[in-house]
Amino acid sequence: MPALLELDNITISFGGLTALNRVSLRVEEGKINSLIGPNGAGKSTIFNVITGIYRPTDGRVIFQGKDITREKPYLITALGIARTFQNIRLFKNLTVLDNVKIGCHSCSRAGLFGAITRLGGVKREEREITARAQRALEIVGLASKGDELAKNLPYGEQRRLEIARALAASPRLLLLDEPAAGMNPQEKQTLMEMVQHIREMNITIMLVEHDMSFVMNLSDHVDVLNYGEKIAGGTPAEIRQNPRVIEAYLGNEIE
Repeated sequence: MPALLELDNITISFGGLTALNRVSLRVEEGKINSLIGPNGAGKSTIFNVITGIYRPTDGRVIFQGKDITREKPYLITALGIARTFQNIRLFKNLTVLDNVKIGCHSCSRAGLFGAITRLGGVKREEREITARAQRALEIVGLASKGDELAKNLPYGEQRRLEIARALAASPRLLLLDEPAAGMNPQEKQTLMEMVQHIREMNITIMLVEHDMSFVMNLSDHVDVLNYGEKIAGGTPAEIRQNPRVIEAYLGNEIE
């Protein structure tokens, strides 16, 4: 069966440094796929390649059977890939609802003329965007906080707000970059349940995460990077027992 997303021998170099070396991955539709590895292994670089922020030196990114390696980031979003970032990137002085509405920009059809004239079609589209944003807030448990400023939310809720903004783009593939970073155990449990619920909505998930308990309890498939190379891939049970993974995580505990 064709993969929803396939990375085919991706290599990317910055000057004399090779950040990724012939990395190949398959993300099956409907699965939760995790990407793990030590700091500097190239995990976030892969997300940047998938979303068009970086263009690889060699290799291809295939999404739904289409080569998107050279597509612009906004077109990749429109095709059905949305993401969050390692560091929270919210518009802190906008409301929670307005932050999520920004995530709908890739689905907007109104041009400059429509925005100025605000004819009936534009007003209808604005109502649709607001409804979509509210649905995304319901999914992440923030429906009651739409009128609050983003900067006033607790840290864990700001993380969930970023996910809501990504969901507002109606993705088929959702990339989560260290979504549990900085969360307490209760927040992580809430996040885990939320990710599982998103998967049940027929959204495929790919996540980068350092919390091994979170990864192993949530994932269907795990790929492991070390120094820009893929060293293992398999189920959580297989990854736990892989000698190369254990060596790469020397000093860390994979549970």
